[in-house]
Amino acid sequence: MHAPLGATAVPDNRPQTQTGPLAIEARGLVKRFDGTIAVDGVDLMVPQGAIYGVLGPNGAGKTTTLRMLLGIIDPDAGVRRVFGHERPHDIARLIGYLPEERGLYPSMKAYEAIGFLGALRGMTLADAKARGRRLLEEHGLGHAAERTIRQLSKGMAQTVQLLGTLVHEPRLVVLDEPFSGLDALNQGKLEKMIRALAANGTTVIFSTHVIAHAERLCEGVAIIAGGRVPYAGSVDAARDRIPAQVRLETEARDGPWRAALPADARAEGKYWMFSLPESGIEPLLRALIEGDAGILSLSIERAGLHDAFVHIAGEAAARALEEASPAEQAR
Repeated sequence: MHAPLGATAVPDNRPQTQTGPLAIEARGLVKRFDGTIAVDGVDLMVPQGAIYGVLGPNGAGKTTTLRMLLGIIDPDAGVRRVFGHERPHDIARLIGYLPEERGLYPSMKAYEAIGFLGALRGMTLADAKARGRRLLEEHGLGHAAERTIRQLSKGMAQTVQLLGTLVHEPRLVVLDEPFSGLDALNQGKLEKMIRALAANGTTVIFSTHVIAHAERLCEGVAIIAGGRVPYAGSVDAARDRIPAQVRLETEARDGPWRAALPADARAEGKYWMFSLPESGIEPLLRALIEGDAGILSLSIERAGLHDAFVHIAGEAAARALEEASPAEQAR
């Protein structure tokens, strides 16, 4: 059995012990290019069976971090382990990797391209091609199996490369900006595939600059900004760093009940807005009822992951995230 989805929260940027089996563990990863620090002391713990997002603007260090985790490049400092192995190349058969730079041989047929990628991961070419045909059928692309890559639409070609990443049935799938360039329909299909992988016990880690994808899919995220990770943990814990907001509408506009409102309560039109008290909503409800406030409506709204990102990474990182792809952010 695999550990539950999501990573344990890391308060104040101090690593916390993860009790379940880990797919990925990284501590203190540092990488320099020509004397410039691209990644500066990254700590990550990704449980087996998790869908885990690496969230940050372009240039934040996401790709460099993923490549260090996979052993494509070595860190200048720090330790990384994949399923307990410090040399990821030793267990390459267990890993599927979709790089941000897509690339397939344009003259290959779709099923051949998938078979070729499977053979690179230790499958026999015949088995990989046969499984490639099955995967294309399962994902509604059976009609395209004999088409060459150059004859496919961009979305179809990206799906073929993704299936080539999965053909050898890896235990860990790493996707670098997998949603980039996909239309809304294909983004939805990819989200469905990611959920299906996790349901079957596969660990999925993906990088993205689109908060909506991370919020919909992940229980665990690492926020990267400027090569550092100011937060790594559960999405819920990140959102809980900002108090939930209460929206209250009352029939009466004044009365002794107003003394029960929190100190930060402010009037916005016909509503009172304030942070959810630490004691919860029940004592306030009691005071409102006993004071004849006449409750017309009351709602409690938790902060979204976008608000948490701004709170944790800062306004500048949030602006860079939004400027990366406004159209994708809106999806």
